Amino acid sequence: MEAAQPADRVPADPTPPDGRPPLPPAADGAPTGSAPGGDAGTPAGGEPEPALVAGDGSPGGAATARPGRPERPRSERSPKDMALSLLVLLVPIALLLAFYRGFLGGEQPTTVDAAPAYEQARAANVLPVAEPSGLGDGWRTVSASFRTVDDGATLRVGYLTPEGRGAQLVQSTVPPQRLIPAELTAQGQPQGPADLGGANWQRYTGRGNEQALVLLEPDRTVIVVGDARDNELRELAGALR
Repeated sequence: MEAAQPADRVPADPTPPDGRPPLPPAADGAPTGSAPGGDAGTPAGGEPEPALVAGDGSPGGAATARPGRPERPRSERSPKDMALSLLVLLVPIALLLAFYRGFLGGEQPTTVDAAPAYEQARAANVLPVAEPSGLGDGWRTVSASFRTVDDGATLRVGYLTPEGRGAQLVQSTVPPQRLIPAELTAQGQPQGPADLGGANWQRYTGRGNEQALVLLEPDRTVIVVGDARDNELRELAGALR
């Protein structure tokens, strides 16, 4: 008859269930790394334990289990690198702008030949045509047109003055009561005579910062208008021949 075995004694070479290989016995006789009802390192519920992260740093703070967060990638570009990149972009733009201004005439006003418009107006033979003569080299013609409408015909030539301002020469057979408000707005009012070679010119206000010189004749109305200075408007009006 065998002697009774202690109740807490376990076999020295236990065989795990399900045909798994035997585990070496621990110091207390239990298989190493096993847990009741599960595999090694796996809790009884069958779920792997979450990673332990350090506590909040407070005294006695216990470690808590929460999933780890991926670190945000830090930019490896320094302010110097970004400045160099910007410089690489700006240099070609500056070179193109210099080429445009220096070789292609960028920002220079486009000049036109006013001769065809004057010839068309003379050929229509509806009004006496005057043309400026003796203007300096700084004057540039930037527009020219001749149009006929139901109540008259209008020759219009635009100039850029030596000071870079605008002036327009208008010669028309449209009745003055319609032409002057159309060219100078309804607020255009006479401001007194302007002595230009004996002709009866009148000074008028214009739209915005413009001013005008107006010559009323039986068969046409001549208007010199623009934001040019008074001496430049007088020069243009006095050069008409």
